[in-house]
Amino acid sequence: MHSASHTHRTVASGSRKGRAALAAMGVAALALTACGSGEDTASANLPDDLEGSLTVVCSPAEELCAAWADAFEAETGVQTNYVRLSAGEAAARLQAGGSTPEFDVWHGGTVDAFIAAMDDDLLAPYDSPQRAELEADVIDEDGYWSGIYVGALGFCSNQSRLDELGIDAPESWDDLLAEELQGEVMMAHPSTSGTAYTALWTQVERLGSEEAAFDYMRDFNRNVLQYTRSGSAPAQSAGRGEVAVSLVFAHDCISHQEEGFEDLVLSFPAEGTGHETGAVAMINGTQNEEAAQAYIDWALSPAAQDLGPEVGAFQVLTHPDAVDDERMVSMDDIELIDYDFAEAGEHRSDLTQRFDEEIADEPAEDD
Repeated sequence: MHSASHTHRTVASGSRKGRAALAAMGVAALALTACGSGEDTASANLPDDLEGSLTVVCSPAEELCAAWADAFEAETGVQTNYVRLSAGEAAARLQAGGSTPEFDVWHGGTVDAFIAAMDDDLLAPYDSPQRAELEADVIDEDGYWSGIYVGALGFCSNQSRLDELGIDAPESWDDLLAEELQGEVMMAHPSTSGTAYTALWTQVERLGSEEAAFDYMRDFNRNVLQYTRSGSAPAQSAGRGEVAVSLVFAHDCISHQEEGFEDLVLSFPAEGTGHETGAVAMINGTQNEEAAQAYIDWALSPAAQDLGPEVGAFQVLTHPDAVDDERMVSMDDIELIDYDFAEAGEHRSDLTQRFDEEIADEPAEDD
C-alpha cells in the first residue's frame, strides 16, 4: 500500500502525475508540548517571489509525501516533485549522488540516517527561524536537520492470528522469540528501513553491546517470515493475517487500523522500546537553495505538520501549535530506552553491513 519504490511524479522528465537531541527525556517533554490547540495553523512566512522547481526525497507514507508536495506547491507556486524512499534507501541515493545531488530536500525518515548523511557531507546546514519554536532535543544544534515528528517502536499484531496460535500479544522483546511465532513475525530490513534500523539499534542500547544485540537478532531471525524494504509494509501483512506480529512504529499500526484492518492490536515491550525523530534537511549541493530553505520553513510550521492526521499519519508532531489528535500515542505512556541518536547514526553503516552478512541479505523488493 505504501510501496518503497513508487514515485508519485516522474521526476526525470519533470512531468506531473496524480495531481490533486536526543534522549528519551526530551521525547517525553515533546509529547507534552505537541498538545497545541491546533487553532493557529498559519504557515511559515514564505517569500512571495519563489519560482522554479524542487525535488524532495520523502521517507514517510506515500499519502503524506503527496500531501506535503501538493500543499507546498499550491502555496508557493514552486513545482514540487517527490520520490518516496525509505530512510536507508534515501541515504543510499544521496550517497550515490555525491556532489551532484538529484534531490534538494529530505523530508521525513529517522534522524540516525540524517546523522549518517551529515557525517558524509551530504546535508547542508540551514537555521530556519521556525526552529526557535521547537524543543532543543529535536533539532541539530548546527542546523543540519530539524525534527518534524517523533514516534515509538511497537508490536503490531493480528489478534485473530494470535488466538489461532493460542498466545497473547507480545509485551516484551523475549516474547518475539517464542516457538509459537516461528514464521509468524515480520519487520523491514535495517539496510533499507529506518524503522528496522531503530529496532536493531534498540537491541544494542537495551542489551549493552553490539555482540549481545546480534545474538538476539539471530534468535529473532528464526521467527521472521520475511524482511521488507519499507518500514510500514509488515503492518499490512499482519493486518491481512499473513503473520501474527509485525515490528513497526506505532503510528504505522494505527494508520492501518484506521484503514480498516480491525484485527490489529498494538502493544509495547515493558522493558522499554526505541523511538525515532523524523526530520527535514537541505541537501548539500542543491541548485535550488532559496526554494529548499522555504520548503524547510514550511515543513516545520503547524500548517505542514497538521497535514499528517488529515491523510492518516499519526506521528506525534514537534511544533507546539500543531494539532493534537487523539489517535496519536502518548509518549508518556510508553517505556522508552535511552536511545542515543548520534551514536546510532555513527554506527549505521557498519551495523547494517554486518546484518547483511550475518543475519539476512537486503531484500530486492517488497512483495
